[in-house]
Amino acid sequence: MTGRVVCFGELLLRLAAPGREFLLQTPRLDVYYGGAEANVAVSLSRFGHPAAIVSVIPDNHLAHAALGELRRWGVDTSRVVEGSGRMGLYFLETGAIHRPSDILYDRADTAFARAPADAVNWTQALAGADRLHVSGASAAVSAAAAEAVVRAAEAARAAGVPVSVDCNYRQKLWEAWSGDAPAVLRRLLSAADVVFGDHRDFGLVLGRDIPSREAGAEAAFQAFPGLRWIASTSREQLSVDHHALSGFVFNREGAWTTPTYTVTPIVDRIGGGDAYAAGVLHGLLTGLDEQATARFAIAAACIKHSTPGDFNLASATDVEGFHGAGLDVKR
Repeated sequence: MTGRVVCFGELLLRLAAPGREFLLQTPRLDVYYGGAEANVAVSLSRFGHPAAIVSVIPDNHLAHAALGELRRWGVDTSRVVEGSGRMGLYFLETGAIHRPSDILYDRADTAFARAPADAVNWTQALAGADRLHVSGASAAVSAAAAEAVVRAAEAARAAGVPVSVDCNYRQKLWEAWSGDAPAVLRRLLSAADVVFGDHRDFGLVLGRDIPSREAGAEAAFQAFPGLRWIASTSREQLSVDHHALSGFVFNREGAWTTPTYTVTPIVDRIGGGDAYAAGVLHGLLTGLDEQATARFAIAAACIKHSTPGDFNLASATDVEGFHGAGLDVKR
């Protein structure tokens, strides 16, 4: 397979209450590594694509262990740089029945948030890249991080490297430093040919109410001439453990949707959107048609809900089997 994808963003340590407990109900926490961009890199690597992560990390055991975990799944970490600060953390409390899950971010003064916008040499970091993938989740952590993510996207565009952007709007993070999310996301979308977002994201960026997913795609294509693809998911939540997922793909010629799939009981929903994004990129990199791309991506998202942790560890073969492999034990 061809298609080397460079993903730029903050690496995170997830500390989760075990099972369905409240945080610190008992004095234990389960530990996973993740981050929106790292999740995409791992998925793409598992799908058979050369994938690299670019980030800024502290020089400590937590960060080094994160790199080791990424390398374990085939992700190139050679262009990660070190800086002053600490590791980004988030705490997860998984809900149950009608009690929603809750996330507490602890990402102030991390090495990524404190790094200057020019901490990464993008001429070197993008050497040999077929695509750059970034996310609004990392841009949201600080003014310096927002500028760094924008510079990465603009450097890739200037170098002729296609850019995919996941809007990943995180209200808590933007509000923590009074960041101007619409302005930053507008700059990112101006550099992108692929965007993961829906009408709510485009309404935020464009400063007006947009009533539907289809109207959002039309507005985004009009506002951003370089945009070629838009993809998103729809999630109906019947309970914390019972969701219904479907996928949507738009380009300037048409729209495609997938059947709706029931996901229950859910093992872990964190990273489901990133699995979908990686599935769409896989389809584009391998030349799948639009419908096949959407079906592969939603299958990847559904399978992620069965996997503990932030990473989707399914291979392309696993995902391709989602639509007809059956549930018998593979022998």
